[in-house]
Amino acid sequence: MSHLRQQVRERVGTILTGLTTTGSNVFQSRLYPMEKAKLPGLIIYSISEAATPITSGSSRTLQAQLTLAVEVYATGSNLDDTLDTVCSEVQEAMAGDRQLNGLAKDLQLDSTEITFAQEQETDIPAGYATMNWSVFYNYAEDNTSTAL
Repeated sequence: MSHLRQQVRERVGTILTGLTTTGSNVFQSRLYPMEKAKLPGLIIYSISEAATPITSGSSRTLQAQLTLAVEVYATGSNLDDTLDTVCSEVQEAMAGDRQLNGLAKDLQLDSTEITFAQEQETDIPAGYATMNWSVFYNYAEDNTSTAL
């Protein structure tokens, strides 16, 4: 079975698929090129994980904090409004499943950074917002695929 990080990323992808503005334009890899036809769209990827032992013994339990990015990409003359709308949809969807179907103890939005990037060829306003989320979960040191 896959690592909890992957399961969390996939669950977030499920939660965010079908939002009003982005629909099925949700990708679980930072390497996915955001084509114009796929905008607005979301990219979900793991940034880092910190783990601390909370029990000792032959099989320690670890308490982990995963930093997960949800990037919102959009273009158009109402760029800021579109980015804000999608960020709102993401926040509300994530609030509806803060334990990620039993994979996590909790999650929270830590920060949102908004970047403007004018498209060179078309002069169409383009940009993205990076939403950084902390996802908290526990697992056994010798079983990284099962949440405790």
